Amino acid sequence: MIINKMKQLSILCMMLLFAASCATQEQATQQSAQPVDVNSLEYPDLNPYQIPDIETFELDNGITFYLVEDDEVPLINLNMIVRAGSFMEPAEKVGLSSIMTNAMRNGGSEAYPEEELNQLLEDRAARIEFGMGRTSGSASLNVLKEDFNELLPVLVDVMTNPLMPQEKIDLAIRQQRSGISRRNDDAQQVGFREFQKLIYGEDSPQARVTELYTLDEITRDDLIEFHSKAYTGENLMIGLVGDFKVEEIRPLLEEAFADIPAGERNELEFDEIDYEFEPSIHFVDKRDVNQSVVLMGHIGGFRDNPDYAALQAMNEVLSGGFSGRLFQNVRSDQGLAYSVFGNYGSSALYRGQFYAGVFTRSEATAEAIEAVRNEMKKLQDEPVSTEELEDTRNSILNSLVFRTDSRSSVLNQRMSNEYLGLPADAFETYIEELREITPEDIQRVAREYMRPEEMKILVVGNGAELGDQLEQFGTVQEVDITIRETLEEEEVIAGDAAAGRDWLDRMATAVISQGDLSGDLIFEADNTVNTPQGEMVMEMRQTINFASEKLISEISAPFGQVTMRLEDGEGRMVMGGNEMPMQPQQKEQVLAELYRNHIYLALNKDDLDVDFMGMEEISGNQYAHIRINDEIALNLYLDPDTNLPMVTTYRQFDPQAGETVTVRIESADWRESSGVMMPYEMIGFSGDTQQSRTVIQSHHIE
Repeated sequence: MIINKMKQLSILCMMLLFAASCATQEQATQQSAQPVDVNSLEYPDLNPYQIPDIETFELDNGITFYLVEDDEVPLINLNMIVRAGSFMEPAEKVGLSSIMTNAMRNGGSEAYPEEELNQLLEDRAARIEFGMGRTSGSASLNVLKEDFNELLPVLVDVMTNPLMPQEKIDLAIRQQRSGISRRNDDAQQVGFREFQKLIYGEDSPQARVTELYTLDEITRDDLIEFHSKAYTGENLMIGLVGDFKVEEIRPLLEEAFADIPAGERNELEFDEIDYEFEPSIHFVDKRDVNQSVVLMGHIGGFRDNPDYAALQAMNEVLSGGFSGRLFQNVRSDQGLAYSVFGNYGSSALYRGQFYAGVFTRSEATAEAIEAVRNEMKKLQDEPVSTEELEDTRNSILNSLVFRTDSRSSVLNQRMSNEYLGLPADAFETYIEELREITPEDIQRVAREYMRPEEMKILVVGNGAELGDQLEQFGTVQEVDITIRETLEEEEVIAGDAAAGRDWLDRMATAVISQGDLSGDLIFEADNTVNTPQGEMVMEMRQTINFASEKLISEISAPFGQVTMRLEDGEGRMVMGGNEMPMQPQQKEQVLAELYRNHIYLALNKDDLDVDFMGMEEISGNQYAHIRINDEIALNLYLDPDTNLPMVTTYRQFDPQAGETVTVRIESADWRESSGVMMPYEMIGFSGDTQQSRTVIQSHHIE
C-alpha cells in the first residue's frame, strides 16, 4: 500500500515537472516571438590586449637580440633576419645566394655532417632552416624548450662553419635547372615574372631571374665569399619567442654568438629606377591555354610616403576582396573575369609597383582590360560615398587585428620595422591616419598616383584565340620567354637550303610512297623504358591522324591501363576509371613528339625550313645530315641508299640530369604497310644513356 502511494506521488511529481517545463517553453516561445532591439543590447567590454614586452640587448659584435617570453607551450622559436639578399649577387651569377643556403642546410658542418644533423633534429622533433630572399636572409631554430641548450650551438656551428660540399652544390644547381625548365608551364607565373621586368627592367635586382647560364658561372668559392659577407655580427638580428626567462636565456645567447666576427654592415641600397610613364602593350603567346592572364600598371611608391594610408584605402576600395569595385563590377556584374585584383605597392627600400590583374577567357580579353581601366577612372572622377569609406576603413582596421594577434607577430613586426628603417610606431601611426581619411583624400591620391592611360599592359594568352583584340591598345610587342642556355645568341651554322629541300623530298617519297596519307595510322608496339626504379615494359596501341593532330595512346603498364587522348586541341587522360585533363607541359611534350614524327615531317615538308649540313659518319655509316630549323633544331641523318632517317637528334632539358642533353633516336628494321614505312625498332638515348627501346609489332592505315 505504501509502495503504491509512493508510486502515485512519484508520478504526480513527474507530471508537475512536465507541466512546469511546458509552461516555461510556452513563455520562452512567447518571449522569442517579441522583436528584439539589437541596438539596446549591452555587451561586456572586450578584454584588453596587452602588447607583450620585448627585451632587447646588443653584443659587442653588433648582433641585436629581441626576446619575448611566452609560456603557453614548452617551445622556443628563434628567427634571424640576415642583412643580405640576392640584390648582392653579381649579375652574371644570379641564383648563388639560394644555392648557398641550400648547400648550408643540406651539407651540414664538420662537427655536424648532413646525416648526423638530420638524425639529431629528427630525434628531437626540431628544425633548422636557412633562406635568402631578394632583400633579406633568414635562419631559424624551432625546438622544444628542454632541447634548446643542446641545439643552439648546433645552429650556430652549421651557420658559421658550413661544409657546403661540392656534391650538395651540384644537387642544388640541378634542382634549380629543373625548376627553370618548368617555369613557363604556368601562365600566371609567366605573367608576374615578365611584368616585373617591364616595370623595373630585366637586368635590375628587382626583376632579374636565375638562368641556366648564370648557374654555369657559380662556384663554391663564390658561395664562400657571399657567406663571409652575410653571416657577420653587424648583419644579424635575432628574435626569440617561447617558454624561457630572459635572465636565464640571455647568458646562453651571449656565449653562443659572442665569437661571430662583427664584419661590415651590408647597406640596403638600390639604384633609382629609370622608369618612364608611357603606354605599351606586350604579349606572350602561349598556345596551350584557353584564357588570358592580364597584368597592367606602372611604377609605384615608397612606404614613407605621407599618403601611404590614403593609398591603402584606395587599394581597398578598388580591389578589397569580394567588396572591392573590381570584383563587384568586373567579375560579378559584367562576368568578365575568373579572378581580378589590384594594388598600389609601396616598398620601404625601393619604389613598389602599381598593378591590376585579370584572368579572363580569351575572347573577352580586350573588354576586360577596358573594364578594369574604367574602374580606375571612376575612382578618379567621382569621390567615394561616406558609407563606402566607412566600410573600407572598418575592413582595413578589422584585418589589422591579425597583425598583432600573437606574441610572434608583434615580435616579427618590431624586427621588420627596424630592419627596414621604419619608425617603431609606424603601425600605430598608420592606424591613426586611417581614421582621419576622407572621401576627398581617396579621390586625390587616385588622381595623383594612378595613371590608367599610361600603363604597361602584359597579356599571356593564346594568340590563335585572341586574334587582333590587343591592337586597339597600340603596337603589340611580343615577349620572348625562351629559356636560353647562353646569354649570347647561339651562332647558327648555315647550310645548303636547296640541297636540304632535295633530301627532304627524297625522304618524304621514301616514307610515304603514294605522297599522301588519309585516315588514321594505327600501330601496336612493346615499349621498354628505363626508370630510376628499374626497367618497365609496356604494351601500346597508338592511333594518329596527322591532318587533325589527333593522337590516342592505349597503354598497358604494370600499374594498370592508361589512355591518353589528344583531340581538337584538348588533352585527356584516363587511368583506373578516373578521367582528368592532361597537364599543359605533358600536352606540349605529346605535340612535340608528334611534330618530330618522320611521317608528320614528310606530310608537311613544304612548310619546313630545312638545310643540308653535309655527309657525316655515325657508327661507321655515312649519312646525309639535314637540319629542320625551328625553335629547337631537329637533325635527321638519312641513309643515302634508302633516304630513310636512321638517326634523329635534338636538344632537350633532362630534369633528372639537371641539364640540357642531346636526345638521340636510332631507327632500324624499316617495313612498309599500307604504303607507309615505319621503323620496327627504335632505341632512344638521353646523352649517352639508353632510355627506351620500342619494338613495333604491326602498323596499318584505316
